[in-house]
Amino acid sequence: MSEDWLDAIKWDAQGLVPAIAQEHGTGTILMMAWMNPESLRLTRETGHAVYWSRSRGRLWHKGEESGHQQVVHAIRIDCDADVVLLDVEQKGGIACHTGRHNCFFRELDVQGRWVEVAPVLKDPDAIYGKA
Repeated sequence: MSEDWLDAIKWDAQGLVPAIAQEHGTGTILMMAWMNPESLRLTRETGHAVYWSRSRGRLWHKGEESGHQQVVHAIRIDCDADVVLLDVEQKGGIACHTGRHNCFFRELDVQGRWVEVAPVLKDPDAIYGKA
């Protein structure tokens, strides 16, 4: 199978591209992560989101520790081909390592403060076995 489709992506100097995970059906933005060519190829092949962890320096299969996998319905790129959008079904309803539905749970209020606007659905220690 030809992988010319990977050549259409404008990878940054580190060989990465930002990837946004959007919830299938609702359109809610769940999270942003990074992908390299291998993670994007594996995402397409497996139908499950695979990212590149910059902090760990390795591939990261979403849900490998938490069980909260992302089943990919579609892969899109933006007009400049420098951002990937994944249309995903979020297993377990939790995308964020903080135990929330999505990673965008802080909102700037009128006083200029960041306020948490989404609840923790499950204690992260219970998710990642630290308890």
